[in-house]
Amino acid sequence: MEALYDPYDPDFHSNPHPYFHRLRAQDPVYYHEPTRSWLLTRYDDVFAGLSDRRLSADRFHLSDANIQASPLLRALGSMMLFKDAPAHTRMRSLVSKAFTPRAVTEMQPRTQAIAAELLSRCADSGEMDAVNDFAAPLPVTVIASMLGIPSNDYPLFKRWSDDLVKIADGTLAAAAFPQAERSAAELYRYLEDAFADRRRASRDDLISRLVAARDEGDALSNDELFATCVLLLIAGHETTTNLIGNGTLALLRNPDQLELLHRRPELIGNAIEELLRFEAPFQITSRVAAEDMRLRGKAIKKDEEVVLCLTAANRDPERFDDPDRLALTRAEVQHVAFGHGIHFCLGAALARIEGQVAIGALIQLPGLELATSTPVWKPGVALRGLETLPVRFERCASKRSAA
Repeated sequence: MEALYDPYDPDFHSNPHPYFHRLRAQDPVYYHEPTRSWLLTRYDDVFAGLSDRRLSADRFHLSDANIQASPLLRALGSMMLFKDAPAHTRMRSLVSKAFTPRAVTEMQPRTQAIAAELLSRCADSGEMDAVNDFAAPLPVTVIASMLGIPSNDYPLFKRWSDDLVKIADGTLAAAAFPQAERSAAELYRYLEDAFADRRRASRDDLISRLVAARDEGDALSNDELFATCVLLLIAGHETTTNLIGNGTLALLRNPDQLELLHRRPELIGNAIEELLRFEAPFQITSRVAAEDMRLRGKAIKKDEEVVLCLTAANRDPERFDDPDRLALTRAEVQHVAFGHGIHFCLGAALARIEGQVAIGALIQLPGLELATSTPVWKPGVALRGLETLPVRFERCASKRSAA
């Protein structure tokens, strides 16, 4: 008998959709004993759960001295991702004063230049790893540039981000924690110096704007500044890398849709929304029941974990026609890849710009095709992304397209 859900199964990592299909059809409010958590897989339940005040995002409390001594746990505890209103409202208001739509829009030319530079490095070879040569370095370079990090420190930020992102996944967190703790301490020291420097002399960068953000005299503490930078680094790097990698693979596996995008490049905006729905870069998000509650006849007790399965919701046939089909012209793609409610992804606009620029540039490589029949997916449950994506194309194509 096939398991309804097994997040430790390698088959789940390579293709989670059959598991989510079974859960959604047979037990949409499913209790998974090994992880002691409830899984919601239907669109309506997930969408409602993302803004249900009975489900709390606050899972970290910093009273313990050991936690106070850990930069990593302090960052998690200070992160607005894990706060409820009114604490979340206060912090998001302050961060939004720095992470403005204008600041995001102004990054588009820089993103285009980064994409062109990365592609030019591979032009002569006619082959590349679309993840490690392109999808991974592009967003970390963009967010580091926004923060005001010197370009020679970008490799450091990439390493720190790679180490920290692993703790976002419950199936990987325990083994990854020691290295993540070391990287968090290094990053904290680095950013403390940056915060002090910006207080002495402000610059035209995101760190300066975060340091200067005020609301009726209130400001972000150093721990909150650090937590926000970590959140922007992880969310702005890993999930966008996955969007670019997953989206490119989906297009190459659906040549009719790739050809459609070539003929109608104006579809790129809607294409990104459909790609986010089709293969969400972040599969699940968790809450804790703040009170006893019932859902579809199931009794969920206070303090039990409730997992909102974004990937499952995005392929719910009750919400999307023919959900396993990639359709770039699909109308009103109201996916939940960026969440919903007060925790809707702050960086969604930036991710959309990066996705449009990166995928739009990559598919211009003439003769672009997969160089493997078995792409390797990263292990884990929360994040959905590729380890590698080997592709081939006509040599020197990027230089010709840049000209």
